[in-house]
Amino acid sequence: MSLFDDDFFSTKVSGKVKRRWQERETGTGWTLGKTTQSGRRWSTVQVAIVSSVISALSAVILYSWIVGTGSVTQPVAINRTGTVDPYDRIVTVADKVGPAVVSIVNEQKRVAAEADEEKDTNLGSGVIIKRDDGKAFILTNEHVVQGADKLEVVLSNGQRKNAELIGKDRVMDIAVLLIDDAGVSTVAEIGDSRRLRLGETVVAIGNPLGLGGSLTAGIVSYTNRLIPVSLNQDGVYDWEQRVIQTDAAINEGNSGGALVNLQGQVIGINTMKIATTGVEGLGFAIPTNEVMTVVDEIMKTGKVIRPYLGVYTVDLTNPYAPITEEQRNDLKLPQDVKNGVIVLEATGPAKKAGLKLNDVIVRFDNETIGQTRDLRKYLYEKKKVGETMEVHFYREGKLMMTTVQLEDKPQQAG
Repeated sequence: MSLFDDDFFSTKVSGKVKRRWQERETGTGWTLGKTTQSGRRWSTVQVAIVSSVISALSAVILYSWIVGTGSVTQPVAINRTGTVDPYDRIVTVADKVGPAVVSIVNEQKRVAAEADEEKDTNLGSGVIIKRDDGKAFILTNEHVVQGADKLEVVLSNGQRKNAELIGKDRVMDIAVLLIDDAGVSTVAEIGDSRRLRLGETVVAIGNPLGLGGSLTAGIVSYTNRLIPVSLNQDGVYDWEQRVIQTDAAINEGNSGGALVNLQGQVIGINTMKIATTGVEGLGFAIPTNEVMTVVDEIMKTGKVIRPYLGVYTVDLTNPYAPITEEQRNDLKLPQDVKNGVIVLEATGPAKKAGLKLNDVIVRFDNETIGQTRDLRKYLYEKKKVGETMEVHFYREGKLMMTTVQLEDKPQQAG
């Protein structure tokens, strides 16, 4: 007797039911409890096994179809032992992008004490981003080419070429060079830096310390960090640079090189300008989605058109160069004025509008200006060349206002 007595749970089939199935069967083939034309009898267990196999195969086929119609997956690398090697994806990236990364040599003339001419040589990196009509365009950092009397590019195959500077932008720290494309085999693919995820594996390729073609790997430590920078290298933080933070090693000479995702797409331009000496595990790259807008403008016009006010300033509350109580008294500011920027020099549009030494700017139009970087951000992000702007400032303790017509920013202006 079975554990369950009812027909629903019983594993046995009664003779009455078996005969009824056999009487209904008129065709060939098989049924449960019936002998086929070949003389074989199919049991319940056999039917269950066949059904399970068919169901499993159907599930595999359906899953493969769903995955195949979703996102494109990267091929899985198998090493010689037949096991999956995750680091082979980095090898694939290096093979794809490495030939598009170049070394840049910046030669600058200087006069020695004996009046003999000598040369200073600075090294950096660059990325080939376009080929057109026998020419190749290279993206790098502005500080890599700064002050150069001669620029030379070294391809990954060792071939050396003279380079021409097409244009540069100190604010974004971007420059574009031009060489002939003889010997150029690869153009880098530009990816979407907005799709980066925290913890994603990235690879840095460049020319650290003159060791061309070097590769380091790490993760994205932060996808969208704002870092204060001093554009004039004078200790005054007058801009905020949006960067990708990574723990991939980025050393001197890596500047201008490529930060690459595992799809072999360049998603950042490495920079050492805002790094601190002696700090490990903190590398920075300028996101390509910000970079390429500037690059397109440089390649069209040779420069980036930005509105220009014409003031050299220092923050009223600059922690690195704080003003003394005596200096504040000389400004005759009301006690409730805690933030603003002090005008040290006025040229161009600012001078035409009447701004002068020791004026303390506190507002543009209806926007409060507390620091120099607020001043630049308002100008570069909210105003255009040719527009007018109200400047509110204190002079000799009195709040005043003047209207400035913004001009095109000269290339050498701060």
